[in-house]
Amino acid sequence: MGGYEELITYFEDQLSQQAFGHQPGELYAPISYTVGLGGKRIRPVLTLMSCELFGGKKEEALSQAIAIELFHNFTLIHDDIMDNAPIRRGEETVFKKWNANIAILSGDTLFALAYQYAQQARIDILPETLSVFSKTAIEVCEGQQFDLNYENRNDVSVEEYIEMIRLKTAVLFGASLKIGALVGGASKKDADTLYDFGINIGLGFQLKDDLLDTFGDEEVFGKKTGGDIISNKKTFLYLQALELADEQTKAELIKLYNTNHLSENDKTQRVKDIFSQFGVDQSANNLIDTYYLEGMKKLDSISIHETSKDILRDVAHRMIDRDK
Repeated sequence: MGGYEELITYFEDQLSQQAFGHQPGELYAPISYTVGLGGKRIRPVLTLMSCELFGGKKEEALSQAIAIELFHNFTLIHDDIMDNAPIRRGEETVFKKWNANIAILSGDTLFALAYQYAQQARIDILPETLSVFSKTAIEVCEGQQFDLNYENRNDVSVEEYIEMIRLKTAVLFGASLKIGALVGGASKKDADTLYDFGINIGLGFQLKDDLLDTFGDEEVFGKKTGGDIISNKKTFLYLQALELADEQTKAELIKLYNTNHLSENDKTQRVKDIFSQFGVDQSANNLIDTYYLEGMKKLDSISIHETSKDILRDVAHRMIDRDK
């Protein structure tokens, strides 16, 4: 069974050989641009890895891994439009480099291309594969809508936030693993258990993102921290602070998230001070550990060789115990 480095090298090589340079160029150039920006490629690697976990060959799961990666990039193009984000992976976002109309069309085309790759699954697993893929696509959109809804609410609970990130982020990790497992010949029970493993690790992954965006080392993180605070994102840190704060501090925190009168540095520092005052960074770390351990329990319950499980444990550790 291949390790993370071997599989990511294989996937990058195979992805680079896919042809996205069709006409009209204005539609397809952003697709090549987006796919070429790189990224962690964790999701497609999980698909390849879970296939091998159950005795399959990575080549058999390649089309599904590409489908997962193209779908993920489709969501990023559209998310950047909705967030008015100018930078993605250190480069201009598609809608900034071209325009919003082109970005919407290119994103839609990526979505369709993802389905073309997904439907290349073996006939015996095609219905289940497409069912998982379609359900995941719907849930990711549901998560994004919840995220947009929460921008204008001051009463969002931690529980609501966790459900939102489960939909927006974690389900794609679960689907990546489940689809790979199906290709590899896993039983329905094992495929479902691996899906649950992915959900827990995905939740930990997103909470780690929240933590790094506020408290990460900027030199290691690769960008200025505090972006979520500046854009008034109601992350776990913010919501947990609201639950723990006294009324005066709670009112101050809400005011900070509803004002444009402070400089970005002053606003970020004051919010970080409140977060630290109530130890929400440690609360986040504790919750990350909880999801990680729950994920490990799911993985432990699958009847496969322990050596194979260790490779997945290593990837899970990479996703959660990271600095960027």
